Amino acid sequence: MPDVPKVPVGPDGTTLNVALLGPDEHRRGVLAGALTGHQGLRFKEFASYPPRLEDLPQALSQQYQVIVVDIDSNPDYAYKLIENICSTGRSYVMAYSAQADTKTAVRFMRAGVREFFTLPLDPAEVTAALTRAATHQPVPIDPSKMPGKLMVFLGAKGGCGVTTLGANFALALAQESSSDTLLIDLGLPIGDVAINLGLPTDYSLAPAMQNPERLDASMLSSLVTKHDSGLWVLTAPTELPEKQVTTEAVDKLISVAREKYTYVVVDAGSRVDLMGSALFQPSAIIYLVTQVGISEMRNTNRLVLKYFTRRDENLQLIINRYKTSDLVFDETQIAKALTRPADWKIPDDYAAARRTRNTPTPLALADSPISHALREMAQAAAGIVPEKKRSIFRIFG
Repeated sequence: MPDVPKVPVGPDGTTLNVALLGPDEHRRGVLAGALTGHQGLRFKEFASYPPRLEDLPQALSQQYQVIVVDIDSNPDYAYKLIENICSTGRSYVMAYSAQADTKTAVRFMRAGVREFFTLPLDPAEVTAALTRAATHQPVPIDPSKMPGKLMVFLGAKGGCGVTTLGANFALALAQESSSDTLLIDLGLPIGDVAINLGLPTDYSLAPAMQNPERLDASMLSSLVTKHDSGLWVLTAPTELPEKQVTTEAVDKLISVAREKYTYVVVDAGSRVDLMGSALFQPSAIIYLVTQVGISEMRNTNRLVLKYFTRRDENLQLIINRYKTSDLVFDETQIAKALTRPADWKIPDDYAAARRTRNTPTPLALADSPISHALREMAQAAAGIVPEKKRSIFRIFG
């Protein structure tokens, strides 16, 4: 009787946990069969990729020392998925393909893949790879050296509710993630973030915009105001600015903010004039806010086609004040106008909006369909899977 291959225990002294991600049942079955014959490891099969990279639970890299990904089902998406996983530095990532293509293998190795299998599998090669994975020590990451995540709320048209959504999203993000979160009001010349959150306006971003060469973490700390929820806010000036905000000043502000805070949320109003600034750098997630109206959808279409065709998952389309009973267009027409289906639909809840407008309680802190939607958005941005959504993301355990 042949000996059963043994794999050393993982670096934490326990069984080596392996996650096998593969939409194709046959190819996934081949890999599962190769893993089944090894002692010292436990693996779980996932029958699909996550629906969006932002939905990838943080627990995936924490729970599994080894993650094996099928790249043939959707090579481009698999590449981005692997980049996302490898950015944590925790898991030993492997990939497999039915195609013996050296260029493809090199491409995925550069994304962070440590082992690349080609079908049909060589059992000895799989055993050797698992042995190397078992002795792999996760690379420690210094959070202080990683720039904070930048999220920018932009309106397809004035009056779409950008400030309300951006401010309350930031508040929900600060609470859901329990991380340092900064909200910047760049809806100049007149910004309403402070009014939305009921904040005093003793300080503002005016000094940072007027003297960008002096701006550093210490100066930024002196300009922000802390909301009772724990959210830090850099409000717009109470007086109309005498000078135009320069791209250089915005770039410096965003750079300093990302060095200090885990999450930086910006209310950009409809400032398409800042498209060449750091606000819209490739790593930024753009939340483009619109409504179901001819003008709004037309503007959204123009913005997406001109500026955001390469954004993919870094562009989130939000339909605000969404009410199915009042729709003039059907879902197919809306998706065509927006160039793709919306990522988020914020319900039209006039009663809740009116209540919060007349009280000091922000919309995100009220119990309403709008606040529930905003918290779901915040959880997705922070990589958190809410309890009520676990059935949807069952593939991640």
